[in-house]
Amino acid sequence: MPGMIAFGRRWGIASDDLVFSGSFELFVRVLWWIGTLALYTLHKGKFDCSGGRVLHSYLVVLLVLLAFIILSLCAIVYVSAQGTITNPGPRRSIPVLVYVRAMLYVPELIWAILGAIWVSDDSRGCEPAEVGAVIAAVVASWILLLSTGVGVLFVFDPLGSRLPGPPSQEQLGVRDLESSEGSQLLSTARSVAVRVWESRLRLLCCCLPQDESHRAAFSSIAQLVSGFFSDTDLVPSDIAVGLALLHQEQDKKEQCRDPDEVLPHSPSSPIAEDLEAELEKAAHCMQFAIAAYGWPMYVYSNPLTGACKLSGDCCKTQSAEYDIVGGDNMGCHFSSILHSTGLQYRDFIYVSFHNQIYEIPFFVALDHKREAVLVAIRGTLSLRDLLTDLSADCENLPVEGVSGTCYAHKGMSQAAGYIYKKLLNDGILNQAFTIAPEYKLVITGHSLGGGTASLLAILLRSSFPSLQCYAFSPPGGLMSKALAEYSKDFVVSVVLGKDLNPNFGEGPLLFLMTSVSLPQYRILLQGCWYELFGGDPDDFPTEMDRREEELSQPLLGEETLLIRGSSSYHSLASEDSPVHCAHLPLYLPGRILHITEDGPSRRCVRYRAEWSSETAFRSVLISPRMIADHMPDAVLRSLHSMTQDRPFNLCPSSSDDPPPTPYPNHKGEEQYLTLYQC
Repeated sequence: MPGMIAFGRRWGIASDDLVFSGSFELFVRVLWWIGTLALYTLHKGKFDCSGGRVLHSYLVVLLVLLAFIILSLCAIVYVSAQGTITNPGPRRSIPVLVYVRAMLYVPELIWAILGAIWVSDDSRGCEPAEVGAVIAAVVASWILLLSTGVGVLFVFDPLGSRLPGPPSQEQLGVRDLESSEGSQLLSTARSVAVRVWESRLRLLCCCLPQDESHRAAFSSIAQLVSGFFSDTDLVPSDIAVGLALLHQEQDKKEQCRDPDEVLPHSPSSPIAEDLEAELEKAAHCMQFAIAAYGWPMYVYSNPLTGACKLSGDCCKTQSAEYDIVGGDNMGCHFSSILHSTGLQYRDFIYVSFHNQIYEIPFFVALDHKREAVLVAIRGTLSLRDLLTDLSADCENLPVEGVSGTCYAHKGMSQAAGYIYKKLLNDGILNQAFTIAPEYKLVITGHSLGGGTASLLAILLRSSFPSLQCYAFSPPGGLMSKALAEYSKDFVVSVVLGKDLNPNFGEGPLLFLMTSVSLPQYRILLQGCWYELFGGDPDDFPTEMDRREEELSQPLLGEETLLIRGSSSYHSLASEDSPVHCAHLPLYLPGRILHITEDGPSRRCVRYRAEWSSETAFRSVLISPRMIADHMPDAVLRSLHSMTQDRPFNLCPSSSDDPPPTPYPNHKGEEQYLTLYQC
């Protein structure tokens, strides 16, 4: 739904968003009116002091003013509830009602000021109870006025002002956009949007030093974000509606999906044994990936004993046998790594806790159990890491021997380049392989660390042909198709359930919002009920009852500043610009090992591990577990449950259980593995 146009500008709220905000204010105003009426009734005739007539008049006028405000709110709520998302016609009078409501704020503000003056000057000699009643009314007036001001700030859109220029926006069409004036208008709109988003980022990250690297990151992220939103006319409630509809639509499709008839493979078959071996390696590497998070994750995973185990080690003098760089003055991070991995001090070649934008912590250790030189990279744990995540525009990553276009996530590519230089230029890997020349190189990480590990493996592949990489919960938008295909020989991505990070792609949010014929408030209320209490998704409005080409009104409003179809719009973006790269397809790295929980079966919790295709992760999956499945402790727990204490936790498959769906691996073989934890 396009943003509402009022007072000559666009606001970050739609005409059908006023149902909830108006209802809440209406509820408060009615309670206030009843309370003021009760005060007036109880104290009527008792204002016999010198200024009593003034105080009495204040309550009378306040009751009348509140009555008009309540009537205007009733009209706003009623009209805002009319129509549907794609049919705003019945709500065309909302701006007029908003003007009327805004006009009532003027006498309310004046009356609140006069009430404060009268209470302070004319209340001498009056009874404390009567004066207290008026003070309560005055205080309530100021609270509501300030709350309204805060609400206006929330829905204020800095980009909503009408841009000056000879042609009006309503008359500016595609033909005008092809002209020089249209190009200038688009360029001005884009530069304003970038500046606004950059200011927002600086305000949110005011605790970070405003040096050159941070300013460059803010500018890059601002260009990317403004590029995503510059050619759409959406408000926050549109995203909420789209997510609610998408979740129900996905649940409906999942319930209607018929189980595929496949020939089951025995868990002892060679194909299953290959998958079991990968699970064993992944479970082992995940211990190092979670250890890279340091003491916060260790305490989180061990809430009862973690702090006690680390408390005695944090203040110890650092040993000179290993090199710790920055961020660990108390030694807590390194102590937690020792507890998590079970390694000794002498097994670590290099440990870095240095953390800046594009520079993330990692450690290099000798894994004698698997005979590997292991590089573990930390995931997101700081605001600087978050900025690295958000630097999601594309960056060229040329790799020798790879045919096709090679590009990757900029933030993670920069982080991989930083670690690559440290490993080679500082002689870290050379030192490790001098100690253990027969060992192989293994790289691992979770989330941000998983994406960085995959790109680092690609950079090191030519120097270490036998290296392996295990990336846990990497981002879905990581690398181009050519790099993804190239990495399948040495990278394994492990994804748990409906993890949001790997599934973050382009879902049918906009089409779902344009395919329903119900008011927005009903969709949101029913969506909240569905998320909290469940139910049958068929009972909710997720049917796509109209085709996209039959929609009478597009989702993008007429007030949109940028038109996607315009060649001028595309001409403003060069081949290397972030806006151009933002629309390029990006994929998960390597082979994808997908672990899903099928739910309890008698006394067992059933897990399924299968090789999946990258196309299965091209859309957003909405689920209550999309955040929980991303947590590193959840990934480690699922891997341990599928690999430890075998065969005791392998339960026989019930004859009435549907056979799992096989997926082809990188060699074209169909394979799956279903394990049960009793």
